[in-house]
Amino acid sequence: MATDPPKRRPRVDRALAKAVESSKAPAISRAAAVLRLLGKSDIPLGVQSVARELGLVPSTCLHVLRALVAEEFVSFDPETKRYSLEAGVLTLARHWLRRNRFNDLAQPVLDRIGQSFDATMLGVQIVGLEHIIVVAISQSGSNLHLSTQIGSRFPALISATGRCIAAFGDHPEAELESRFKALRWDEPPGFAQWKEQVRQTRAQGFAIDAGNYISGVTVVAAPVWKTRAQLSHALVAIGIGSALRRNGLDALQDALRSAAQTVSSQLCGEMGAEAPEAISAH
Repeated sequence: MATDPPKRRPRVDRALAKAVESSKAPAISRAAAVLRLLGKSDIPLGVQSVARELGLVPSTCLHVLRALVAEEFVSFDPETKRYSLEAGVLTLARHWLRRNRFNDLAQPVLDRIGQSFDATMLGVQIVGLEHIIVVAISQSGSNLHLSTQIGSRFPALISATGRCIAAFGDHPEAELESRFKALRWDEPPGFAQWKEQVRQTRAQGFAIDAGNYISGVTVVAAPVWKTRAQLSHALVAIGIGSALRRNGLDALQDALRSAAQTVSSQLCGEMGAEAPEAISAH
């Protein structure tokens, strides 16, 4: 995991533009891309800026923006002629959070572990090999405070969580290597070294990133399953490496793995399934 980048006007978002271009439901894809773009921007954007960055025809972009304004997901400033997110998106988010069992189970666990080991804690949702999304935070650690917020998105294979995804997902090695090469690290491991770390993650039931993603920062992640076949979330602990070692890194790893096992069992139990042997055996 990492702190959010300095806030600035977004450049052309090739990923969003490509998603719109290849979508089988272009109207929905355009609306989603506009919402994501506005959500990433620290400043309101005009029609031309949105259209350019998403590869849309300006007239089409205007229709999408007006529809989103009518649904109260986007606001329009008649003086500046620019658009930004409206509070209507919070209604959807609030309903989602209310129905999300992972958050209910994970938040007290994150608070407890964070206070015990003076670590910043995250609960993240895994979206295939595309990305992970921060859905829960506990900022109890005093040695490191991140600017990461609920809803922040990161590449799926980055840091310790990425090792969990590679270890416990059935993904072709060629695809893992292709996505691995696009990752940005402070101190990047080689792919062979990373694969060995993935193997260790599979064996021990948790992953550790000791300064690769952010120099001097240690990240520990443990996988959470919603069903036996679905690796859905991860519990993540983050702190200055020396501080975590001083506070008991081995104990933190055990606590995080145990907590992830418990949350997985609770989620799988609600779905009428047992927790996967990959974690219950550790």
